[in-house]
Amino acid sequence: MIAKVCVLGHFGEGEVLLNGQTVKTKIVTEELIAQLGEEQVVKIDTHGGAKVLLKAPFAVLGALKKSANVLIFPAHNGLRVYAPLLAMLRPFFKGRKLHYSVIGGWLPTFLEKRRFLKKCLMKFDGIYAETNTMKNALDAMGFKNVGVVPNCKKLGILSSGELVYPEDTPYRLCTFSRVMKEKGIGTAMDAITRVNERLGYVAYSLDIYGQVDAGQTEWFEELKGRSPEYVRYCGCVDANESVAVLKDYFALLFPTHFYTEGIPGTVIDAYAAGIPVISAKWESYSDVIDEGVTGMGYTFDAVDELEEILVRAAEDKELLLSLKENCIKRAEDFLPSAAIKAMLENFGQI
Repeated sequence: MIAKVCVLGHFGEGEVLLNGQTVKTKIVTEELIAQLGEEQVVKIDTHGGAKVLLKAPFAVLGALKKSANVLIFPAHNGLRVYAPLLAMLRPFFKGRKLHYSVIGGWLPTFLEKRRFLKKCLMKFDGIYAETNTMKNALDAMGFKNVGVVPNCKKLGILSSGELVYPEDTPYRLCTFSRVMKEKGIGTAMDAITRVNERLGYVAYSLDIYGQVDAGQTEWFEELKGRSPEYVRYCGCVDANESVAVLKDYFALLFPTHFYTEGIPGTVIDAYAAGIPVISAKWESYSDVIDEGVTGMGYTFDAVDELEEILVRAAEDKELLLSLKENCIKRAEDFLPSAAIKAMLENFGQI
């Protein structure tokens, strides 16, 4: 039997992987199973680095043989392998359709000097950007097969009556992403330290959640060694527990140094928990955060502006607490059932 779709993705079976690529691959696949039925969804795990890439031709052949649609979720290296293979082998399998769900916002820049890869992707039936910002950039490059499928999470969104309104200082802030320099974890700690010193009391505490990047453990140990007592590392949180953990916080900090973020899953977590987001204005910021409605932003890399926001919020807590209702309403836009609608419509009939 030919299945409706084969997902070639980074599942990391048997391991606990909390990176955005793995999380999104699993979430979308679970929603496809929920809507199409388990027998209609085939999974092929691309986790394993170079060893798995060597087997990529066989994985692609298997995917094309088993299903009417092939959906991929690769990062940079995987894209350079799987997209050309699929474009090359698809003509040998009548009626097959190719789809690529992009994770993050890096694709337009990545394709600027890769004409062959760009040509391969133009042969796909659907490329699904996370934001309108990225769709517009790809359209400007000549793509005519781009739709929008935002990052999504199946979370229990809080009701108005479940929202928590912190009263006393220190106001609890948190980061909830991969723990690495580029996510601005050190930036968050340093900014809060300076704000507390400026105000003359501990206005804020910071809890850091997330998986520590394997290549940056030494950096993080040094960071912890110089952190004040109101900054703590709290480890990892199961995806199903994110709302329960986040709901008690004053706000989520997202001081990313990645300008080409797509729709960060951490922001969706925060919205579902009813907490506003204070964030660097990355490229697709306005696609995700409604300024003064679901959060507040500062000019990318302008840490002094982040500090000013924190000072203002400490002096007037309603600046952020008044946004909580807006956050839970916005969270509904990122439920998987709504997010993958464009993708399902493009799958067509078996």
